[in-house]
Amino acid sequence: MTEVSEILMSVLSTIRVPRPGDRVHKDECAFSFASPESEGGLYVCMNSFLGYGSKYVDRHHAKTGQRAYLHITRTRKTQKEDDPNSGSGDPPKKKPTRLAIGIEGGFDVDQEQYEEEVKVVLFPDRQEVTSEDLGSMPDVVRERVSLSMAGLQAADSVSHALQVQQWDGEVRQESKYAAELKQLDNGVKIPPSGWKCEVCDLQENIWMNLTDGKVLCGRRYFDGSGGNNHALLHYQQTGYPLAVKLGTITPDGADVYSYDEDDMVLDSKLPEHLSHFGIDMMTMEKTERTMTELEIAVNQRVGEWEVIQESGTTLRPMWGPGLTGMKNLGNSCYLNSVMQVLFTIPDFQTKYVSNIDKVFAEAPSDPTQDFKTQVAKLGYGLLSGEYSKPAPDPGDDPSASTEPRGDQVGIAPRMFKALVGRGHPEFSTNRQQDAQEFLLHFINMVERNCRSGMNPSEAFRFLVEEKIVCQQSQKAKYTQRVDYIVQLPVPMDQATNMEELQEAERRRDEAESSGAPPPAVTRAQIPFAACLAALSEPETLTDFWSSAVQAKTTATKTTRFASFPDHLVIQIKKFTFGLDWVPKKLDVSIDVPDTLDLSTLRAMGQQPGEELLPEVAPPPLMTPDVEVKAPVLDDSTVSQLCEMGFPLEACRKAVYYTGNTGIDAAMNWVMGHMDDPDFSAPLVLPGSSSAPGTTPTESVPEEHLATIVSMGFSRDQATRALRATNNVLERAVDWIFSHLDDLESMDVSEGGRSEGGSEASREPPPGPRVRDGPGKYELFAFISHMGSSTMCGHYVCHIKKDQQWVIFNDQKVCASEKPPKDLGYLYFYRRVVE
Repeated sequence: MTEVSEILMSVLSTIRVPRPGDRVHKDECAFSFASPESEGGLYVCMNSFLGYGSKYVDRHHAKTGQRAYLHITRTRKTQKEDDPNSGSGDPPKKKPTRLAIGIEGGFDVDQEQYEEEVKVVLFPDRQEVTSEDLGSMPDVVRERVSLSMAGLQAADSVSHALQVQQWDGEVRQESKYAAELKQLDNGVKIPPSGWKCEVCDLQENIWMNLTDGKVLCGRRYFDGSGGNNHALLHYQQTGYPLAVKLGTITPDGADVYSYDEDDMVLDSKLPEHLSHFGIDMMTMEKTERTMTELEIAVNQRVGEWEVIQESGTTLRPMWGPGLTGMKNLGNSCYLNSVMQVLFTIPDFQTKYVSNIDKVFAEAPSDPTQDFKTQVAKLGYGLLSGEYSKPAPDPGDDPSASTEPRGDQVGIAPRMFKALVGRGHPEFSTNRQQDAQEFLLHFINMVERNCRSGMNPSEAFRFLVEEKIVCQQSQKAKYTQRVDYIVQLPVPMDQATNMEELQEAERRRDEAESSGAPPPAVTRAQIPFAACLAALSEPETLTDFWSSAVQAKTTATKTTRFASFPDHLVIQIKKFTFGLDWVPKKLDVSIDVPDTLDLSTLRAMGQQPGEELLPEVAPPPLMTPDVEVKAPVLDDSTVSQLCEMGFPLEACRKAVYYTGNTGIDAAMNWVMGHMDDPDFSAPLVLPGSSSAPGTTPTESVPEEHLATIVSMGFSRDQATRALRATNNVLERAVDWIFSHLDDLESMDVSEGGRSEGGSEASREPPPGPRVRDGPGKYELFAFISHMGSSTMCGHYVCHIKKDQQWVIFNDQKVCASEKPPKDLGYLYFYRRVVE
């Protein structure tokens, strides 16, 4: 028996064969963005099935003692696309003909463009074992190792399982109108060719309404091409729902659109419906691209630089540390833009990148599921410059010397996206999302994972003071709440080009009435100062319950900054709802300044001689036939406050004294009463039989208590965790580990009983930490959105680096020539220290 055979025999028990349900990471390193295509390939642990690049595999071996790894390397094939005489023996790559992924005719998932080589490597000496070598080894070794190798090669990697590998965008549903579609007997007959819009004479993108035979042009696309919306306007005037695109009719079918169902649909009676207007489906030939073909063309062009902002200039690609592109994983540009900006902020760099060796050394056995590890991995990938290199052209000879292209190798944040989106109904999908919502979601995850130690989200955290003045008594009420983003309203009535907008509206109305093409869009010019004024102006409350007069009356509310954060995020509230409740985006240009001084918006607190509204809860809502009972507290609001680190009884009081009106009101109460001596004293509800000084008991499942106590916590701690999470065991366990600092004073004795004093006898923990300083800022980044809704379109970000604006558009990173600062969605400012 050879030395290698002996080693394999000795470690055979550590070599596993993947089973259904096992997570196999064979495309990406747990600690870096190394892959089988990278230099050195990828080493997959044959026991845990975790992947490691050549830089980290030795560390894993030293930490775990694991010796057997499957080494996977992939080499890009040299391809001469559409060249049947290339002599490679491979057929030319087919162009997509179907709006689909991973099925015949659809977009390819590109596995075929790599040649893969696998072998077993034994550490620490890196002895290599190929499949051929196994043939001369003992049967027990050959069988186990061969099965493991085959299983790992055949298994779907986690990254593939998380992506949509087979999707068919052409699956259409039968229209609900098709079977009983009303068709007018108006004598209209449609010729087999020569169609043009009956309103504007356009001859492309022509649709025929299947109810009355009207031939009209289709919708205008976002870039101004397409039609003039006359077919859509006709539907809005008549309600006739179905239209067919002329030029797409063949014996096999045609493009049919349902305006009411707002989708491409099937019409099982299409031959009959076309025949009504003299069209013989069996003799028609296709003369126009179908909607699917148009979408495929757009998807093939989606990486082209000219379709996004700054398309009119030649942009210079940039490379190096802090200039790393991110691959779009399928509508992940919102995530890419947000993370690019966050890792230009020193707090995030210090927390996750400066201490990366310590982070990785403390990583758990499965680092792919560890938040801190994956954020550090992403941050290092963006800042190190290791992946900021020109991407090879798939058709080029890798050995050939070519000029750098705009695309980068970049990084694909698959593990990160899977981790931060896990369990979330939106961020776990491949749909487009709102960048502002993702920013708040990520900040929330940072908060949960930084209960102790440095918390980089403090860079954004600030206090808002709300002052409410009862107009009848002139007494005031002050509350404070924590926030991370300033939402700036857009006062459309303050546009500086109002006459130009009114003239554009008049021309648009004339064009619609005359059937002429609509004029070019005129964008509203809104002063930034007007947006700030709209934020700070007093708001009238018409249904305010005043504790001073014990009745509902009118009050005014003003909002000011109680503290100024180190980094200020401003969201322009461009997305709103029309009168028909259809979401729409305001097309506005705002002169957002490079420097900002918000000092005049600092809160002043209670003024001399100003009387405060008494702290009296509103009367409970009762009807004569209802027995007076203790009010029921909103457990979800109590739980949310507890998860922020506040004492349970203080959270219960906050919810009670704000009348179950929601988390914002309860948080305001907490921030306004943190210095009260009885802040964390037990709440005794009206109608409760609890004696003063005791906490009303709530039913807690004994089996859940036993489970948490068995983990080393006291019964009191377990009870508190379950009560804070509505008796959900999984949430309670997560809660208790997230509140270890808060529970430290409840010392756990060997018997599992708390030896600490009661909660009421302890000093209340401090509230959320906020930084404060001058309210003067400079702009360093902004995120822009293109499209009609946050749920579609595309995001890019601009970041100022060394006095040079740089545009990050997924994998493309270039010097910006004309940063469109007036069209942004999220703006990021940093404090100017004089």
